[in-house]
Amino acid sequence: MVEAFDVVDIIRSKRDRAALSTEQIDWLIDAYTREYVDDAQMSALIMAIFLNGMERREIFDMTQAMIHSGERMDFSSLSKPTVDKHSTGGVGDKITLPLMPLVACFGVAVPQLSGRGLGHTGGTLDKLESIPGWRAELSNEQILQQLEGLGGVICAAGKGLAPADKRLYALRDITGTVEAIPLIASSIMSKKIAEGTSALVLDVKFGSGAFMREEERARELARTMVALGTDAGVETSALLTSMETPLGLTIGNANEVRESVEVLAGGGPADVVELTVALAREMLASVGQPDADVEAALQDGRAMDTWRQFVEAQGGDPDAALPTPNETHTVVAEQDGVLVRQDALPFGVAAWRLGAGRARASDEVVHAAGIDLHAKPGDEVRAGQPLFTLAANDAARFERALDAVEGAYEIAPAGTSFDRQPIVRDRISS
Repeated sequence: MVEAFDVVDIIRSKRDRAALSTEQIDWLIDAYTREYVDDAQMSALIMAIFLNGMERREIFDMTQAMIHSGERMDFSSLSKPTVDKHSTGGVGDKITLPLMPLVACFGVAVPQLSGRGLGHTGGTLDKLESIPGWRAELSNEQILQQLEGLGGVICAAGKGLAPADKRLYALRDITGTVEAIPLIASSIMSKKIAEGTSALVLDVKFGSGAFMREEERARELARTMVALGTDAGVETSALLTSMETPLGLTIGNANEVRESVEVLAGGGPADVVELTVALAREMLASVGQPDADVEAALQDGRAMDTWRQFVEAQGGDPDAALPTPNETHTVVAEQDGVLVRQDALPFGVAAWRLGAGRARASDEVVHAAGIDLHAKPGDEVRAGQPLFTLAANDAARFERALDAVEGAYEIAPAGTSFDRQPIVRDRISS
């Protein structure tokens, strides 16, 4: 086989700030998938992209080439419109769990093809696997049947979706190019477009516990992904949301499931409810239901009914007891005052050290491990009052978890004013 291009010429072009042609990008991704282009050459190219960027057309071509490297889901046989949600991840981000059944109970199909966690941001599948019997692996036929009948599914993404992205994702992690917006955007959107949804809402986070720390960088990423979806014919919008503080009062797996069920029962922490409702409204508006009363569906039991049916459909028992830890350790306030700071990232790292996350893809998570928060920024506290509780199956894990949160929270003198900021900071559309 005579190759259409020389990979070294492509590397030189991007090194010298030239735009790559559609044909060059198509060939490159195909050749990398076939392993004709090796990791050393692709590493050089993605570093050039990191340093010099890509034009909108180039990012679109990269996304399309990665989609074409594998299979695509097809939801055209469904009698319902499809809408999906993707979050860039954060600490305590369990929103998919209450959101999917909430949106599905309005007669739309919500295909949430999700993943497992790595590092301090927990994976949706890890959380749900806390439920006895629940299974993440479904065939394409089972996914379609569940979407038609129930309206929602949360399951593992098929290995055939955008396989080129899997290789590139691992390479970015070891070459210092994770933060390259063209590569992040094409990675996320190639999988989401390949899933076949007709509408997509993005939850793009910024702050201490987010993938993107700076708000403007997160905004740039959101705009890039919205453009990619729009150019691919997918109705796409994004909410820019804060991840300075952990979301909700739980960080972990089983405890996040418990909190999600509280939301579905009409309760739960105000910030989790706020974001769940905002994303549900955005998703329903994108498929022609801008006036849907999502709060009513949380209060009257419709969303909870869909949740229970979803858990049962995937082999789980919605009434089963969730895992509980062998050991707990509670940290209390040392003085009266107002909790004014609670940095998301250190608490996420602490939960990971307790066993709630994994350092390598092959690691097992401890479903009962994690952190329960007893106060949030803006709350008044008294000396001796519990601030947070660490949970693990091995008390030896507490020391390193406590090291992670040292200096990560602050109590100001009583009477200190605190300005609560909204979670949703902006909406971005095409």
